[in-house]
Amino acid sequence: MSSTFRSSARNVRLMARSGALSGPTANLAPGFVQANLVILPRELAYDFLLFCQRNTKACPLLGVSDPGTSTIAGLGKDLDIRTDVPRYRIWKGGKLIDEPLEVTHVWRDDLVAFAIGCSFSFEESLLNCGVPVRHIEEGRNVPMFRTSIATVPSGVFSGPLVVSMRPMRPENAIKAVQITGRLPFVHGAPIHMGDPDAIGIHDVSRPDYGDAVTIKAGEVPVFWACGVTPQAALAQALPELCITHAPGHMLVTDIPNAQLTF
Repeated sequence: MSSTFRSSARNVRLMARSGALSGPTANLAPGFVQANLVILPRELAYDFLLFCQRNTKACPLLGVSDPGTSTIAGLGKDLDIRTDVPRYRIWKGGKLIDEPLEVTHVWRDDLVAFAIGCSFSFEESLLNCGVPVRHIEEGRNVPMFRTSIATVPSGVFSGPLVVSMRPMRPENAIKAVQITGRLPFVHGAPIHMGDPDAIGIHDVSRPDYGDAVTIKAGEVPVFWACGVTPQAALAQALPELCITHAPGHMLVTDIPNAQLTF
């Protein structure tokens, strides 16, 4: 992978648009915010907006499109939400029916897109502070799990909180809390660390989304609220049409990570 590809958010989007990139976006375009994507019919957009506002750890909103518009203001030059994600998911009646590389063929004038902050964005800060990130080391997608923690419902949207997991030595876990706590728009500090059973995860070697990673002796699993949470809610809401990113295949924006740090 060329250094230009890794350093330019717009180049990552163009590679996705051309079909040259169809895999996870972890560690691509370091320094730029990555986003989860949810696209819904206008009639459900208000309820979903409230769902995001009531569950900000899992669904920190970065932007919302006008109905039928193929871009989201302020997120990127020439950004096209129909083509610029490496892999999408199309849902009908709550069932996953396809994972295409673009969604122009199902686009409609009544669709509203929501960009939600992603934990991939804080991984640059972890690495810069000497905190290893296991799924990057192993070239895998981040492991994600459904938990026993309920989200706050809104209209037809409800369901379990989904979390991403990164194993760390205890001293690095403490650093990670301090680092990510300054980034609330990309999920902020962890919601749990240690015993997975305490949040309803019974086997950390079998994630519900993404890939399993190695947990070494002396490490603890650290869990962050995850932007895949809406996909669990969508499975219960049963919208007649919904489009999301495939887990780990994010929309890379032109927003610098530093802009979201306080």
